[in-house]
Amino acid sequence: METVEQLVSFQHVHVQLNGGAPWGFTLKGGLEHGEPLIVTKIEEGGKAAQCKKLRVGDELVNINGSALYGSRQEALILIKGSYRVLKIVVRRYADEVQ
Repeated sequence: METVEQLVSFQHVHVQLNGGAPWGFTLKGGLEHGEPLIVTKIEEGGKAAQCKKLRVGDELVNINGSALYGSRQEALILIKGSYRVLKIVVRRYADEVQ
C-alpha cells in the first residue's frame, strides 16, 4: 500500500529561458478555471523545447522569483514582463518524474 507521501510526491524543477519572447510554451488553467496552472504545449524548436527541462503537465509555481497564487492572468503578466530572461519553477509530480 502506498503512503500519502508517495501519492503526492513531487519535485521542483528550476527552468531558465534566455533570449526573450516568444518563450515556446502554452499554459492552461488557473484560479479562474478552478485548476492549477499547467503547461499544456511546448512548441517544437522553441526556447522551452531547447532547454529540455520543461515538460507538458508541469505546474507553474514561481515566475522570476514571484510565487504564484494560481491566477492565469497574474502568470501572463509576469511572463510578458520578462524582457531577456524568464526564470520559472515548476512542480512535477512523481508519476511524471523521469
